[in-house]
Amino acid sequence: MGLFNFFTSDIAIDLGTANTLIIHNDTIVVDQPSIIAKNRISGDVIAVGREAMMMHEKTHEEIKTIRPLKDGVIADFEAAEQMIKGMIKMMEKGRNWLSSNSHRMVICIPSGITEVEKRAVRDSAEHAGAKEVYMIFEPMAAALGIGIDIEQPIGSMIVDIGGGTTEIAVIALSGIVADQSIRTAGDQFSKDILDYMRRQHNLLIGERTAEKIKIEVGSAMTELDNPPNDYEIRGRDLMTGIPKVIKVTYSEIAFALDKSVSKIEEAVLKALENCPPELSADIYDNGIHLTGGGALLRGLDKRLSIKTKLPVHVAEDPLRAVVRGTGHALKNLDHFKAILMT
Repeated sequence: MGLFNFFTSDIAIDLGTANTLIIHNDTIVVDQPSIIAKNRISGDVIAVGREAMMMHEKTHEEIKTIRPLKDGVIADFEAAEQMIKGMIKMMEKGRNWLSSNSHRMVICIPSGITEVEKRAVRDSAEHAGAKEVYMIFEPMAAALGIGIDIEQPIGSMIVDIGGGTTEIAVIALSGIVADQSIRTAGDQFSKDILDYMRRQHNLLIGERTAEKIKIEVGSAMTELDNPPNDYEIRGRDLMTGIPKVIKVTYSEIAFALDKSVSKIEEAVLKALENCPPELSADIYDNGIHLTGGGALLRGLDKRLSIKTKLPVHVAEDPLRAVVRGTGHALKNLDHFKAILMT
């Protein structure tokens, strides 16, 4: 029976704009950036994931890197399919006897997704070798991933800040009661940093450098209790065209990200406004749960707490909360049929 379970090879995928994670047999087997590198002439895939990310913004005219997802949904159908196939191959190294057409997949999707976008996810998964495809909304998966009992008549508020979208949902009785989905998230933060460097310091930097700045000194508040050290940035001087180095503080980055963080605050307040009063009472008691990579932005929990006057909890390992929840739904498919879409 154990061999049969292995052969059916059910997998849960968190198909994210920035990162894709795959769970198989309760273990995260793939955790890679959502990007592929292709040969422009032959169309062959050269690299997938981390290897392709190392090539990003450093390619010559024969190679191009593609991020198949934009704003949480598939923007390049063919590239998405190739990326999913490539990542499944990574997990199957050394297991060549596994049938490539035997996967049951549970994939998480943004709650603000359209029917067309949903079909694109389903088709990509089927072309990548899925026998059955189930989909689950990201906030629901995040709630499962951080251990919330979603079936109880108790309201829980999840704010999942990913790469492409911020998903805000009030969950009770296995359903989403009030939700907001905005396309302001990690990628927008990186873009804000990129624009700020160009405007303020006449420094041209790439996406990867902006991402590094966000991780090293990213902040939602200009004053932190234990601030990070200043960070050294290398880029191209727009005036002279010569490479140069400058140092930035976390306060500068907080100023650069202020507008985007305000949009997330507004969306959280809007979701709270649309929430039934009895569930509002539950949220007052239980607070707001932050998940996704954006939850790691320094001071964001404190800033949201000041704005909403509610306790805000950052999930343990917020980056993997969604994929763990997706894996939990996959493990108990029959039990969670109500929250899964086909």
